[in-house]
Amino acid sequence: MIGKKLFEEVSAKLSETIANSPAKDVEKNVKALLGSAFNRMDLVTREEFDIQQQVLIKTRTKLADLEARLAKLEGEQPLQQVETTAEVPEQVE
Repeated sequence: MIGKKLFEEVSAKLSETIANSPAKDVEKNVKALLGSAFNRMDLVTREEFDIQQQVLIKTRTKLADLEARLAKLEGEQPLQQVETTAEVPEQVE
């Protein structure tokens, strides 16, 4: 019991000393300074980053699909042009 009471007294005195010490003021000032710096950096949360990463993955996938589709359509187009020119009769002057 005496040990527990002594521990509580020492703990209370240390907490009081730290609360009233210049170290506590320095800690508060550093926290405020860092908070201000982080706010100016225009940082994003991890959740916002993960959402944007998923959007980017979907966009890249869609872009790859559209590029493949375009390449396929461009590959078919010259054949259609050849067929249409073969069907047009020549004009005799």
